[in-house]
Amino acid sequence: MLLQKTDKARLELSPGVRTLSLRERSLLLLADGKPLSDLQAMYNGIGAQIVENLMRQGYLTGPADLPPTPEPTTPSIERPAPGESLRSLAGARMYLFDTCERLFARRDPVLAQHFREALRAAKDRTSMLDVGEAMFEEVALAAGAERAASLRERLDQLLPASPVAENFATTQPALLD
Repeated sequence: MLLQKTDKARLELSPGVRTLSLRERSLLLLADGKPLSDLQAMYNGIGAQIVENLMRQGYLTGPADLPPTPEPTTPSIERPAPGESLRSLAGARMYLFDTCERLFARRDPVLAQHFREALRAAKDRTSMLDVGEAMFEEVALAAGAERAASLRERLDQLLPASPVAENFATTQPALLD
């Protein structure tokens, strides 16, 4: 039988709390997941008495006495799309700088410097997207079109909605009724 520490035992082992003897505390430290027979064999056979006392006092419990542990949930592989509050030109710009550093700084420092300067000079959405597109073309040549497409997709998630698209959406006949 495997023994487990209770909340009372964890409290006892927290700093500044000392109500048990040194042997009892050391046995508590080792208790989680250890077989009962291993703990009983400690301290030249006195471990059996210590385990019995700790169980009676509520410091240790068997697996049947514990509440069932909830099933672990598997994390989602899909990355959630950023909310509207996370969408910004500044965030998209930082993403492009980061992409430039990760993909070009070591492999082609001259090209990385060119993209850095172009991104610093890009003061509006259009010029920044032009630099990004040139960068993604280089990525497509070096790492393939699929990698470039995934980087483009992530950039699209970081960009705020285009003002042109917003204006167009409000002038569609179906929305004007």
